[in-house]
Amino acid sequence: MNSDNIYENNPLHGVKLEQVLQELVDHYGFEILYAYLNLNCFKTNPSIPSSIKFLKKTQWAKDKVEAFYMYQYKSLPKADDKQFELPPRDRVVPAHQKTGAPKELSLEDAERLRLKRAEKTRERASKSSSKSSSDPWANYK
Repeated sequence: MNSDNIYENNPLHGVKLEQVLQELVDHYGFEILYAYLNLNCFKTNPSIPSSIKFLKKTQWAKDKVEAFYMYQYKSLPKADDKQFELPPRDRVVPAHQKTGAPKELSLEDAERLRLKRAEKTRERASKSSSKSSSDPWANYK
């Protein structure tokens, strides 16, 4: 594969952040975006210009939105571990992977996902606290 076009299959290739955000808002709306991404720019006085301003200043949030665009809106399969470590715009999408129709998302599914994440966080916290309480030097090993 030519090194000049390795990113051509990436749906973010040549697409501005404003276009990404506009497509997401047109399809899902700010309420769904907030429910899935938990970014206040989608909750408090949401607008495309204010969201773009925030996302341009906040790289982790921009990466979160762009990953959502690739894997929810464009329905690509999840990236492998090596590619997942890269920002979404820098990921190489194999030529055989094609984008699909946007996934159908709902507020109920978002709430279910939020509860699942919260449970995993509690489990990790309880495991780390039980490990540190039984071995005071566990964090220093």
